[in-house]
Amino acid sequence: MKNFIIFSLFALGGAATVNAQSLPVKRDTTVTVSSDRYKVVTNRFGDNVFFGVGAGAQIFFGDHDKQAKLDERLTPHFSAYLGKWFSPGFGARVGGSIGKIKGLTQNGNGSAPAHSTGERYEGKPWDGYWLEHQEFNSFHVYGDALFNLTNLFSGYKERFYNISPYAGVGYMVTEDEPKQWEVSMNIGIYNTFRLAKPLHLILDIRGAMVNDRFDGEKGHRRQDGSLTASLGLAYRFNKRDWDKPATILVETSYDESLLNELRDRVRKLADDNDALKRQLADAKGEVITEVKFQDRILAAPILVTFKIDTWEVRNEARVNLGFFAETIKKGSPDVVYTITGYADKGTGSVARNELLSRNRAAAIKKVLVEEFGIDPARLRTEYKGGVENMYYNDPRVSRAVIVIGE
Repeated sequence: MKNFIIFSLFALGGAATVNAQSLPVKRDTTVTVSSDRYKVVTNRFGDNVFFGVGAGAQIFFGDHDKQAKLDERLTPHFSAYLGKWFSPGFGARVGGSIGKIKGLTQNGNGSAPAHSTGERYEGKPWDGYWLEHQEFNSFHVYGDALFNLTNLFSGYKERFYNISPYAGVGYMVTEDEPKQWEVSMNIGIYNTFRLAKPLHLILDIRGAMVNDRFDGEKGHRRQDGSLTASLGLAYRFNKRDWDKPATILVETSYDESLLNELRDRVRKLADDNDALKRQLADAKGEVITEVKFQDRILAAPILVTFKIDTWEVRNEARVNLGFFAETIKKGSPDVVYTITGYADKGTGSVARNELLSRNRAAAIKKVLVEEFGIDPARLRTEYKGGVENMYYNDPRVSRAVIVIGE
């Protein structure tokens, strides 16, 4: 009879424990997209890359070119370039252009002929001041930093028109004799008109300055220069826009009615245990081992996300951690909770991701201990470094900490 009573108590206690541990948990996920038009998510290196070509006209400014008519100095100009937008407001590109330079020279028959064609310019016929036509090929390679003023001042969105001033350096080269390689300083305006999501119409206006000797004639000017205007097309590759940052909040909750029912059953079993022990004592039976029951209710796992490259615990997460801490305190004191930190493998180096995941786990433990009074002996931390997308194929959910009881 005594064995039957003890066996019955263990069976009932085990059933209560199993039901408590399998308590259904409800999880609600809320995604909030930022409305701040100045904030975007950084794209991968291969995104927002663009390639463009253009054709237009060029005019060169040399020592005597102002003596010629404007239409006598205009020449065709062709360009191509490759670039990337690192953010909606800042980009860079490298490119090159080719064209012919026409002008006038007074040094056509000197020891170093200045690209003279040998043809006398009839616009200035008087003695002592003769000029000859000048013509030579030129190449220009350059690198530019672009600043999209439209996005910088008005915030990002896909618009029909954007204006982007730029500045850069390069080399202006002529392989015609006398050959010259000169450093150029460049400024300009890069105007884009959206024809389709990947395709833009481009109006590019560029000014360049080089040393006065570039055209083969050293005069009284400190610099020679050129002005070009070209119309063309630019094609954008891979991802062509920018995502807004989003906050993912996971809320967990229990069925309170079922939880209260389980607690009542545990209390009733404990009362029955005390009654049975008193009956055995009154019967002066043999001493039996005391049977104890322990409330093994666990706090449901919780997930806390972080902004990219940070381990700062936001106030929304603190609210959920406060509810989580109350459930820990009401549960069994021998349950240990593991705090595991993660980082997004797609961003950052291996060393940086290990640091982020370790510091994120430590930050959650600090909040639970210092702000909500959880015994540090009931918490242990570990970190996994950078991981692939854990949920919903969304890398933002991998920048997280998961807390689970054992």
